[in-house]
Amino acid sequence: MTAVRTYIAAIDAVSEAAGKLCAWALVAVGFFVTYEVVMRYVFVAPTVWVDEISRIVQVFVVYLGAAWVLKTRDMVTIDVILKDPRSLARRLAESFGILILFLFTGTAIYFGVGIWLKSTLAGHTTDTYLAVPKLITEAPVWLGCTLLAAQGLAELLRIWTIGISADEAVDSERSAG
Repeated sequence: MTAVRTYIAAIDAVSEAAGKLCAWALVAVGFFVTYEVVMRYVFVAPTVWVDEISRIVQVFVVYLGAAWVLKTRDMVTIDVILKDPRSLARRLAESFGILILFLFTGTAIYFGVGIWLKSTLAGHTTDTYLAVPKLITEAPVWLGCTLLAAQGLAELLRIWTIGISADEAVDSERSAG
């Protein structure tokens, strides 16, 4: 049982760190875009890097932030029938959802790594002025899905060992209502 709790705590910590990193990355994107607007419209000297770098950062945010969203249970939930977090029906429903998540993440990881590896070995770059290596632009898919799958496993273990706490259920109701 301690190994399960250790795994859950470790993955929770990684997802929490990824979530904080993603939040700060979006702050950086805000500064990048503000800088671009000032350079373009005040100094009439647009940059060549802001658009592409901002998009790459936002893709990383979406994929790496997904595990944090799952960890914090900040997704849309409808729990009219399954309010009691300790009920067997709720645990089965949550488990089924996580199994579907595994199908998605497994597929994305499998094909994502293949595409990423092919592009990386071939030395492909983006078709832009910056020519960013595809190594960077294609990595968020499989990295983020790997973290999401690991967090999904932690949630599945949490459901059947520790249980979904009543506090999480109340937070879920509060955010939905």
